[in-house]
Amino acid sequence: MFLKAPRGMRSPAVRAERLAMLETVESVQMLREWGAGLTTRWGPGTFLPHFDPAEAGIEARVLIVAEAPGPKTNPRTSATSSGFVSVDNDDPTAENAWRLRAEAGLHDGVLLWNIVPWSLGAASVKPTPYDLARGAAALRELLDLLPELQVVLLAGRAAQRGWNTHLSGYRKRDLTVIPTWHFSNQAMNQPGKRDELLTSLRKAKALTG
Repeated sequence: MFLKAPRGMRSPAVRAERLAMLETVESVQMLREWGAGLTTRWGPGTFLPHFDPAEAGIEARVLIVAEAPGPKTNPRTSATSSGFVSVDNDDPTAENAWRLRAEAGLHDGVLLWNIVPWSLGAASVKPTPYDLARGAAALRELLDLLPELQVVLLAGRAAQRGWNTHLSGYRKRDLTVIPTWHFSNQAMNQPGKRDELLTSLRKAKALTG
């Protein structure tokens, strides 16, 4: 997270820069290969956005797990979509995440992912129990690729259900798991939820330096 303002991916130049980084940033290469393997396993009709190479990659100390990739991650749905899971995407949820992380000072050592890592289509489509089970199996694999991980922040009820049902017994390392609210406007416009989410981000920051 290094841009000075949210919604940076609305710029074609920023999207092109991020695509170029995807080829050169070492910390994301293993994750890129793993994501390609998932797409192969799940079939060519599955759209899996890239990890953002501006984030921490395999050096992540904090993993933020949200619900599912939004429409602005998928270039198949819009010419201005980025192709990345990123706080720099041009949508309100990404903007909320950018602003809250900036306010918490949680800039470095972070990776953003989703309990359902493939696109479900419209933002109104919610994950099924099957989606959560399959996504959680992939998340278990991802956890094993992040040797410096200390904190998992579960942003929203879908992420929490997927974790609690399928990953609560994960014991390969001592992780602090923080359940909190989603970054969507629907959550952030409700009294107290923005403050609670900010507190959770500050806690993740404090735990990881």
